[in-house]
Amino acid sequence: MISKDRLYRAFEVRAEPEGYTVDGYAAVFDAPEVMYEYDGIMYTEVIERGAFNSAQMNDVVLNFEHSGKPLARTKNGTLKLTVDDHGLKAQADLSSTAESRSLYEEIKAGLIDKMSFAFTVNEESYDKASHKRSIKGIKRLFDVAAVTFPAYESTAITARSFFEAEAEREHAEARKALELALARYKFTEVT
Repeated sequence: MISKDRLYRAFEVRAEPEGYTVDGYAAVFDAPEVMYEYDGIMYTEVIERGAFNSAQMNDVVLNFEHSGKPLARTKNGTLKLTVDDHGLKAQADLSSTAESRSLYEEIKAGLIDKMSFAFTVNEESYDKASHKRSIKGIKRLFDVAAVTFPAYESTAITARSFFEAEAEREHAEARKALELALARYKFTEVT
Protein backbone atom coordinates (compact mmCIF):
# COMPACT_ATOMS: atom_id res chain seq x y z
CA MET A 1 0.00 0.00 0.00
CA ILE A 2 1.38 3.39 -0.96
CA SER A 3 1.56 5.84 1.93
CA LYS A 4 1.09 9.61 1.56
CA ASP A 5 3.86 10.37 4.08
CA ARG A 6 6.56 8.49 2.13
CA LEU A 7 8.40 9.53 -1.01
CA TYR A 8 8.99 7.03 -3.82
CA ARG A 9 11.96 7.12 -6.21
CA ALA A 10 13.52 4.92 -8.91
CA PHE A 11 16.56 2.64 -9.16
CA GLU A 12 18.40 0.22 -11.41
CA VAL A 13 18.84 -3.49 -10.85
CA ARG A 14 20.09 -6.47 -12.87
CA ALA A 15 19.20 -10.15 -12.68
CA GLU A 16 21.55 -13.13 -12.61
CA PRO A 17 19.67 -16.33 -13.62
CA GLU A 18 21.56 -19.11 -11.84
CA GLY A 19 21.00 -17.65 -8.37
CA TYR A 20 17.89 -15.57 -8.98
CA THR A 21 19.94 -12.57 -7.87
CA VAL A 22 19.15 -9.00 -8.88
CA ASP A 23 21.47 -6.10 -8.21
CA GLY A 24 21.71 -2.45 -9.05
CA TYR A 25 21.26 1.04 -7.63
CA ALA A 26 18.23 2.11 -5.63
CA ALA A 27 19.40 5.71 -5.82
CA VAL A 28 22.01 7.51 -7.88
CA PHE A 29 23.74 10.51 -6.34
CA ASP A 30 23.84 13.94 -7.97
CA ALA A 31 21.54 12.99 -10.86
CA PRO A 32 18.77 15.62 -11.07
CA GLU A 33 15.41 14.32 -12.25
CA VAL A 34 12.41 16.34 -13.40
CA MET A 35 9.67 15.59 -10.89
CA TYR A 36 7.11 18.09 -12.11
CA GLU A 37 6.57 20.56 -14.93
CA TYR A 38 4.26 23.54 -14.77
CA ASP A 39 3.88 26.28 -17.36
CA GLY A 40 7.20 25.31 -18.95
CA ILE A 41 9.09 25.36 -15.64
CA MET A 42 10.93 22.15 -14.72
CA TYR A 43 11.00 21.28 -11.01
CA THR A 44 13.87 18.90 -10.27
CA GLU A 45 15.04 16.79 -7.38
CA VAL A 46 18.47 15.38 -6.61
CA ILE A 47 19.70 12.88 -4.01
CA GLU A 48 22.97 14.27 -2.65
CA ARG A 49 26.03 12.27 -1.68
CA GLY A 50 25.77 11.44 1.99
CA ALA A 51 21.96 11.39 2.02
CA PHE A 52 21.98 7.80 3.33
CA ASN A 53 24.74 8.32 5.93
CA SER A 54 22.38 8.23 8.91
CA ALA A 55 19.35 6.61 7.27
CA GLN A 56 17.58 3.82 9.11
CA MET A 57 17.92 0.82 6.76
CA ASN A 58 17.90 -2.16 9.14
CA ASP A 59 14.52 -3.51 7.99
CA VAL A 60 13.91 -2.75 4.32
CA VAL A 61 11.89 -4.91 1.93
CA LEU A 62 11.88 -5.39 -1.84
CA ASN A 63 8.47 -5.71 -3.46
CA PHE A 64 6.51 -4.90 -6.64
CA GLU A 65 4.88 -1.46 -7.05
CA HIS A 66 5.47 -0.71 -3.33
CA SER A 67 2.83 -3.21 -2.26
CA GLY A 68 2.12 -6.87 -1.65
CA LYS A 69 4.21 -9.41 0.18
CA PRO A 70 7.93 -8.75 0.64
CA LEU A 71 9.99 -10.60 -1.99
CA ALA A 72 13.32 -10.02 -0.19
CA ARG A 73 14.25 -8.37 3.11
CA THR A 74 17.33 -6.97 4.81
CA LYS A 75 16.32 -8.52 8.14
CA ASN A 76 16.65 -12.09 6.79
CA GLY A 77 19.64 -11.39 4.53
CA THR A 78 17.88 -11.81 1.17
CA LEU A 79 18.24 -8.06 0.50
CA LYS A 80 21.58 -6.30 0.94
CA LEU A 81 21.97 -2.52 0.76
CA THR A 82 25.30 -0.69 0.57
CA VAL A 83 26.25 2.91 -0.12
CA ASP A 84 29.17 3.63 -2.46
CA ASP A 85 30.39 6.61 -4.53
CA HIS A 86 27.65 6.09 -7.13
CA GLY A 87 24.64 5.72 -4.85
CA LEU A 88 22.62 3.20 -2.87
CA LYS A 89 23.40 -0.29 -4.16
CA ALA A 90 20.84 -3.06 -3.70
CA GLN A 91 21.30 -6.79 -4.16
CA ALA A 92 18.45 -9.25 -3.67
CA ASP A 93 18.06 -13.02 -3.76
CA LEU A 94 14.70 -13.73 -5.42
CA SER A 95 14.89 -17.53 -5.13
CA SER A 96 12.84 -18.09 -1.96
CA THR A 97 9.22 -17.92 -3.15
CA ALA A 98 7.21 -18.48 -6.31
CA GLU A 99 6.28 -14.78 -6.31
CA SER A 100 9.89 -13.63 -6.05
CA ARG A 101 10.99 -16.04 -8.81
CA SER A 102 8.13 -14.74 -10.95
CA LEU A 103 9.38 -11.16 -10.49
CA TYR A 104 12.86 -12.33 -11.44
CA GLU A 105 11.50 -13.86 -14.67
CA GLU A 106 9.60 -10.64 -15.48
CA ILE A 107 12.80 -8.63 -14.99
CA LYS A 108 14.74 -11.11 -17.13
CA ALA A 109 12.12 -10.87 -19.90
CA GLY A 110 12.31 -7.06 -19.86
CA LEU A 111 8.67 -6.67 -18.79
CA ILE A 112 9.71 -4.86 -15.62
CA ASP A 113 12.57 -2.49 -16.33
CA LYS A 114 12.40 0.23 -13.67
CA MET A 115 12.66 0.47 -9.90
CA SER A 116 11.73 2.86 -7.09
CA PHE A 117 12.40 3.35 -3.41
CA ALA A 118 10.21 4.64 -0.56
CA PHE A 119 11.68 6.95 2.08
CA THR A 120 11.18 9.82 4.47
CA VAL A 121 13.40 12.92 4.53
CA ASN A 122 15.12 14.46 7.53
CA GLU A 123 17.14 17.15 5.71
CA GLU A 124 16.49 18.96 2.45
CA SER A 125 16.83 22.30 0.72
CA TYR A 126 15.00 24.03 -2.11
CA ASP A 127 16.51 26.54 -4.53
CA LYS A 128 13.64 28.72 -5.70
CA ALA A 129 15.66 30.23 -8.56
CA SER A 130 16.55 26.87 -10.13
CA HIS A 131 13.43 25.05 -8.85
CA LYS A 132 15.63 22.28 -7.47
CA ARG A 133 14.94 20.26 -4.33
CA SER A 134 18.04 18.65 -2.83
CA ILE A 135 17.60 15.63 -0.58
CA LYS A 136 20.50 15.94 1.87
CA GLY A 137 19.41 13.38 4.46
CA ILE A 138 17.10 10.39 4.39
CA LYS A 139 15.54 9.51 7.72
CA ARG A 140 14.24 6.03 6.90
CA LEU A 141 14.24 3.75 3.87
CA PHE A 142 11.11 1.59 3.80
CA ASP A 143 11.36 -0.35 0.56
CA VAL A 144 12.92 -0.77 -2.83
CA ALA A 145 10.43 -1.89 -5.46
CA ALA A 146 10.23 -3.01 -9.06
CA VAL A 147 7.80 -0.63 -10.77
CA THR A 148 6.22 -0.01 -14.14
CA PHE A 149 6.65 3.78 -14.12
CA PRO A 150 9.34 5.25 -11.82
CA ALA A 151 9.92 8.78 -10.57
CA TYR A 152 13.57 8.63 -11.67
CA GLU A 153 13.82 7.72 -15.37
CA SER A 154 17.63 7.50 -15.28
CA THR A 155 17.44 4.08 -13.65
CA ALA A 156 16.61 0.70 -15.14
CA ILE A 157 16.16 -2.95 -14.29
CA THR A 158 17.60 -5.62 -16.57
CA ALA A 159 18.38 -9.32 -16.51
CA ARG A 160 22.03 -10.21 -16.52
CA SER A 161 23.36 -13.60 -17.51
CA PHE A 162 25.57 -15.65 -15.24
CA PHE A 163 28.41 -15.29 -17.74
CA GLU A 164 28.10 -11.51 -17.94
CA ALA A 165 28.29 -11.32 -14.15
CA GLU A 166 31.27 -13.67 -14.09
CA ALA A 167 33.08 -11.68 -16.80
CA GLU A 168 32.54 -8.46 -14.79
CA ARG A 169 33.91 -10.13 -11.65
CA GLU A 170 36.96 -11.51 -13.50
CA HIS A 171 37.62 -8.13 -15.12
CA ALA A 172 37.49 -6.41 -11.71
CA GLU A 173 39.91 -9.00 -10.27
CA ALA A 174 42.32 -8.54 -13.21
CA ARG A 175 42.17 -4.75 -12.84
CA LYS A 176 42.91 -5.04 -9.10
CA ALA A 177 45.86 -7.40 -9.81
CA LEU A 178 47.26 -4.96 -12.38
CA GLU A 179 46.96 -2.07 -9.92
CA LEU A 180 48.83 -4.10 -7.27
CA ALA A 181 51.55 -5.04 -9.77
CA LEU A 182 51.98 -1.39 -10.80
CA ALA A 183 52.14 -0.32 -7.17
CA ARG A 184 54.84 -2.95 -6.45
CA TYR A 185 56.77 -1.86 -9.54
CA LYS A 186 56.66 1.82 -8.50
CA PHE A 187 57.77 0.87 -4.96
CA THR A 188 60.69 -1.21 -6.33
CA GLU A 189 61.65 1.54 -8.78
CA VAL A 190 61.81 4.17 -6.00
CA THR A 191 63.81 2.06 -3.51
